Amino acid sequence: MIGWIILAEIAFWIVISAGLVSRYIWKRQRLSIVLFALTPVIDLALLILTAIDLQNGQAAAVVHGIAAIYIGVSVAYGKTMIEWADEKFHQWILKQPKEKQALFGKAKGIHELKLWIRHIVAYAIGSALLYGMIQYIGESGDTGVFWQMIKYWGIIVLIDGAISVSYILFPKEKKTSE
Repeated sequence: MIGWIILAEIAFWIVISAGLVSRYIWKRQRLSIVLFALTPVIDLALLILTAIDLQNGQAAAVVHGIAAIYIGVSVAYGKTMIEWADEKFHQWILKQPKEKQALFGKAKGIHELKLWIRHIVAYAIGSALLYGMIQYIGESGDTGVFWQMIKYWGIIVLIDGAISVSYILFPKEKKTSE
């Protein structure tokens, strides 16, 4: 099962890279959109493979839960990951670095809160998938590992929220040079 997760991650970055090459090197905008649209298909394939693995009698394990977390993170952060890859493609391949201003004060706090909201979305999706696997397995199997993953990930989301809110409460100001 871990092999499928690794393969899904590799496929995700291959599709993104191919989309960027299509867009900027080959100048094929439509092809790049089709390639970027394949990323949810990769997530769906991983979900189906996880269900098949569980259906074939595999005991519920952390690796199955990681598949659910991977899908939640991929859906919630997919656009930002593509934007990051686009920025790095400009910088590394096209040698056209984009100017990026460091965020300070209120702007930094708002940015961190937006990222936390994405984390909440990832948690909601991943937890829903974990709960779906719990229902799929039913009472016949041990699903305690999935409940533990939901619990611990929830704690991580709360810690992330506290850190994100701290950027609003204690904003980092830009240092002025003398």
